[in-house]
Amino acid sequence: MKIDEAFRSFSACLTLGYLLVIGITAFAQDIPGYPAMREYDPREVAMLPRYCIHTWEFSTHVPGGNNVAEIERWTALIGPNFSAMHHYCWGLMNTNRAMLLARTNQIKRFYLASSIDEFDFVLRRVPADFMLLAEILTKKGENLIRLGRVPAGAAELQRAIQSKPDYWPPYAALSDQFKNSGDLARAREWLEKGLAAVPDARPLKRRLGELDNPKSKLKR
Repeated sequence: MKIDEAFRSFSACLTLGYLLVIGITAFAQDIPGYPAMREYDPREVAMLPRYCIHTWEFSTHVPGGNNVAEIERWTALIGPNFSAMHHYCWGLMNTNRAMLLARTNQIKRFYLASSIDEFDFVLRRVPADFMLLAEILTKKGENLIRLGRVPAGAAELQRAIQSKPDYWPPYAALSDQFKNSGDLARAREWLEKGLAAVPDARPLKRRLGELDNPKSKLKR
């Protein structure tokens, strides 16, 4: 291939890549009334755990985030891996956009898929005894199920249970999935396993009561 032809081919590839990036960026921002996610709209930030504003990246953009005492406090509580938790917070923002703001299934799936990337960033960097491991695995599992990747999602939920057996949300998520698929026996099985590990978990009790009597609605 001649040099000028090679250059034109290379330029075309760059142009295509640029257009794809622009297209993805525009698509990612297609939430009426909201700016790009990483402009940190106060309405979205308010839905996150309080520690998020003190994580790297958030702390330089969100008012009050760059509080050294709070950053040190959360680092001491969560551990040195707190430095990577901005990705978990981004994953939560993606999840909230998917579940609360997206107006089309395409946009919803885009944000759900983006959340998985953010959760994985943290999961690759934290130890097996990380205090928020079960929570992150549960959020990832729930979103995989929402994307239709049920076996992969169920596997992550079971990993969450293995890492912290007395954490009730993954039991509830597994039960909900089996209930939605019509397998009430397996739905009950996971609720009973959860209540064996966390006897006072009211969300699990409520779900079990609804399985026993679908017309009854126990108080949360």
